[in-house]
Amino acid sequence: MAERMFSHSVRVYWEDTDAGGVVYHAQYLAFLERARSEWMRALGNGQELLREAHGLVFAVRAMRIDFRAPARLDDMLDVAVELRECRRASLVLAQSIRRGDALLLDAEVRVAALDAPTFRPRAIPAPLFAALEPLAIPRSHA
Repeated sequence: MAERMFSHSVRVYWEDTDAGGVVYHAQYLAFLERARSEWMRALGNGQELLREAHGLVFAVRAMRIDFRAPARLDDMLDVAVELRECRRASLVLAQSIRRGDALLLDAEVRVAALDAPTFRPRAIPAPLFAALEPLAIPRSHA
């Protein structure tokens, strides 16, 4: 079974920052998105494969973010993904961004499963659901 916690490293570049060398708040969304994409790829389901083989795309439906401390130019960040809930047509993910031991941001992200051609909600295909569901944190631990 795959690990429950996935981590993806990102370096902060000049284009990620504002004039003060601090990561611009919207750029954290890109870091979170990259980590979710790499998590799916690590599970053997890259976004293009999901679209081509299953006619499926995931889209962010809702997000709650707590910004706790700033990241700065040249920082190496660890962006984590953990599946909290696997529902028939959506996922709830816990994500965090850390610099070493320092928690910079934590987020809860709800993604909806959509039919790729129509962008209408649809069920997650059974093989993918079967692979994801065991990774979800049991409710007694969430």
